[in-house]
Amino acid sequence: MEEIPACVLSTGRGAVRGLPFHFHSLAIAPEHMLSAAADARFHGGAPRRRRPRLRSCLASPPASGGGGGDCRESEKARRLLVERYQDGVSKRYILDGNSKLQIHQEKNEYMVNTLEEEEEDANSSIPRAIKDFVLPAGFPGSVSDDYLEYMLWQLPTNVTGWICHTLVTSTLLKLLWDKIRLTQAVGVGSFTGTSAAASAAAIRWVSKDGIGAFGRLLIGGRFGTLFDDDPKKWRMYADFIGSAGSIFELITPLYPGYFLPLASLGNLAKAVGRGFRDPSFRVIQNHFAESGNLGEVAAKEEVWEVGAQLLGLSIGVFIMDTSGIKSSYPTLALTWLGVRLLHLWFRYQSLSVLKFRTVNLKRARILVRSHVAKHTVPDYVTCNEEENILTWERFLHPQISFGVPMERMLGEEESSDVVDRLLKLYRNEKYILFLNPIGTGGAAFFVTFKEAATSMSVLRSLWQAHWLDKNQLKQDDVFSWLEESVLALEHGFPDFLKQMEIAGWDQNQIILKVPKEPILYTTTSLQHFS
Repeated sequence: MEEIPACVLSTGRGAVRGLPFHFHSLAIAPEHMLSAAADARFHGGAPRRRRPRLRSCLASPPASGGGGGDCRESEKARRLLVERYQDGVSKRYILDGNSKLQIHQEKNEYMVNTLEEEEEDANSSIPRAIKDFVLPAGFPGSVSDDYLEYMLWQLPTNVTGWICHTLVTSTLLKLLWDKIRLTQAVGVGSFTGTSAAASAAAIRWVSKDGIGAFGRLLIGGRFGTLFDDDPKKWRMYADFIGSAGSIFELITPLYPGYFLPLASLGNLAKAVGRGFRDPSFRVIQNHFAESGNLGEVAAKEEVWEVGAQLLGLSIGVFIMDTSGIKSSYPTLALTWLGVRLLHLWFRYQSLSVLKFRTVNLKRARILVRSHVAKHTVPDYVTCNEEENILTWERFLHPQISFGVPMERMLGEEESSDVVDRLLKLYRNEKYILFLNPIGTGGAAFFVTFKEAATSMSVLRSLWQAHWLDKNQLKQDDVFSWLEESVLALEHGFPDFLKQMEIAGWDQNQIILKVPKEPILYTTTSLQHFS
């Protein structure tokens, strides 16, 4: 029977992800210390089959000869710890009889954590080298559940995007080259004339880029608050705007005399699209980085993006070299249109798989509507699947307008009595909700917010509006209807929050923004200004 070294290994892994080695503590013990029953207790109830290990001398060689007692003397040394690396290398730190630290290095395949490898191989069919290259360390535990599915949809999305880019860019360059040759043909066929034509073409190219840069400047400065609420929608609209810009560039060969205005307009639209795209994607990347590994998520996204770019450019060059496309502009335009539509479809599919846990206005409507109708709240997966990416808030039902001035809210009922009744009705709320008469399309709700209103105030107003829409009472007295809805809010909203918690929603992740203006100051708050 093979001899087992007299030591017990505690197989605790390092707590930090991505450590290149496993850290083990060693303690000297008799061989009978770890019995079969104890071993079964640590490994699921069945005795674990031990692999035979060759005995080796771990302490430093003795000062005097005596070959037979070397290993026994080594057992008297104090073994401190072992570092195990993924390639099977082990470093043993030993304190000898003279209190000197000895370090012994050896490579044994059995030293690798076989349990971890078996678990990894069982859960993943991706080769380890490829997995480490394209996926964040610790995948899948270090990122959100929808990460891989999104990236798999992103690959064909980016490939088709680069194909379209190749077709459009080649069209613009061909038009500029034709202009240079035309300049030479009309009599300037000298080196000076060629240089002047090339300079003019370069100026046009740079001019269109400069004009387009204003688009990104405008979006970043004016619309920066949009992207945290609904990154999926704005990422999709960024592709629509970019597609419109590519159309302007694609039609420049039809109107060569208007190259600069058409190309500049196209570049402006594409720059606006980039202004919507980049901030939206930063929010999506932050959603993936559940372990705080945003930098690594962004770096791995670059790996996927560059791979798609190389593939897309290669396919684009192959398409451009096709005789039918090379000689026929209509064929090229139709090819671009077909690839672009496929690109937009891929983009929509990639965004549809995202599962955000935050509560924005669209998802809040879904949660509130479900609770008012069924007294239940869907979980984040179901809610994201039901969410419509392309729908604008103003087209959702019921129609709710936030941040409405009191004058518009009251309409023809501008009287002190109405205002006084509204203030008394909503004295315990941080908002005031009113509605117009019920028409064929249902009631339209107007909400204005008081000072110190929060995201929870917006959520409460949504719940009340959906309750009013569902319980459309046939009565002329609007205030009686509103009073009943406020009572329903006081009794039903606590249960709504409880159902949200049961469904796994975090109330700290509610990002319903209160409009900056107008803000309603009540009589109590105005006393601070007097």
